[in-house]
Amino acid sequence: MAAEIPAESLRDELSCPICLEYFQEPVSIHCGHNFCRACISQCWGETETNFSCPQCRETAQQRNFRPSRELARVIELARGLSFQAAKGSGGEPVCERHQEALKLFCEEDQTPICVVCDKSKAHRAHTVVPIEEAAQEYKEQFQTRLQALMEEREKLLGWKLTGEKRSSEYVGKTEAEREKIVSQFKQLHQFLEEEERILLARLGELEKEIVKLQGENITKLSAEISRLSELISEMEGKCQQPASEFLQDVRSTLSRCEQGKFQQPVEISPDLAKRLGDFTQKNIVLKESLKKFQDALMFELQTAMTLDPDTAHPQLVLSADQKSVRLGETQQQVPNNPERFDTARCVLGCEGFTSGRHCWEVEVEAGRYCAVGVARESVRRKRGLSFNPKEGIWAVQWLHGDRYQARTSSETTVSLGWVPSRIRVCLDCDEGRVAFFSAHNKAPVFTFPPASFKGERIRPWFCFWDRVSETELRLCS
Repeated sequence: MAAEIPAESLRDELSCPICLEYFQEPVSIHCGHNFCRACISQCWGETETNFSCPQCRETAQQRNFRPSRELARVIELARGLSFQAAKGSGGEPVCERHQEALKLFCEEDQTPICVVCDKSKAHRAHTVVPIEEAAQEYKEQFQTRLQALMEEREKLLGWKLTGEKRSSEYVGKTEAEREKIVSQFKQLHQFLEEEERILLARLGELEKEIVKLQGENITKLSAEISRLSELISEMEGKCQQPASEFLQDVRSTLSRCEQGKFQQPVEISPDLAKRLGDFTQKNIVLKESLKKFQDALMFELQTAMTLDPDTAHPQLVLSADQKSVRLGETQQQVPNNPERFDTARCVLGCEGFTSGRHCWEVEVEAGRYCAVGVARESVRRKRGLSFNPKEGIWAVQWLHGDRYQARTSSETTVSLGWVPSRIRVCLDCDEGRVAFFSAHNKAPVFTFPPASFKGERIRPWFCFWDRVSETELRLCS
């Protein structure tokens, strides 16, 4: 501590009384006091007479200062000694300007400073604390931020693992669906190839019979034409004979003319016509078979679905996995964004489709006062709805008891005899078809008349309309 006092005294002696820092280009004025050239020039400003010393107040009639080169060399030596002392004391960083140890921290400028900087005009009015104290305070803030960042990283890692697991599951499902599709189309190809072979073989046999019959008819007609030509030639010759010759065997000739009448042959027998008709019917049956096969194939395709929380009415409560929805007792505090239903208690699926075939299954627990189906992207969100295609909704509804219905228009309601608790919704965007089946036995529930979606996005749709309901709708994987 005693060693530091002379050093401080030396530093005070070598500091400008105006800026309190080491002299920069030191100069001596008329009274012998020293100042930085810039500091004394700024202090005197535009003064022309009575130049006063800022330290002793002695005045002079003219500006007079001379460079103090000896003092400048002493300052350089002092700076070097301060730098060596700081370096020898432990190698800690020093102030680049004053070559003093950085023992203080300026709160305003957020930088370490030395004791000379603390006394300088640049930091004189600032809040300054010991550097160790500032370091400890900021280390505590760093620890708090570090803990928050580590927790955030752990959360993101958890989401990443969950996403990878879910993605792996979906990839597995898509691979299984791909195998199903390949298998189904392989069966369809085999079925079509076999049907083609059988039908072409039968058609070939029928063609041979037709060609054979036509050949026989042509042979018969050719022979009869030849016979008639001979008879005509004979009769024409007989007409040229004299009467006595002409009348000989005239009855025999006339009799042969009567016998010359030939019945038109039947080109296609009733049996062949029936068989051709069978082929036409067979084609109709084949079309129906293909249609049934397509329906069966469509039933096998299943699209993974989730519910869109941004569209859910405030009273609807979605599960964490966004797979199920139920009606809550009160409305939740959620943003009233443009896509949210605010009157009808509805929610849409996240997924939407503009082309292709898509199916998903919905399980209805304690079904009552709810509806399941599809809706246009443009369906109204901010006021009441009528659940029919004109409003952009195709759905089946659970009422109460054993009452089920579907609305095909604003005027027409179709009563359904039965609706299963697990229903399969099938959407064919290209054909404009919406159909509902039992998920258990593929029995049809209801199919809406073909519609024109006009390329608009179609999304899964779910709704409740009773204020209190124990029903829960769940999307099945």
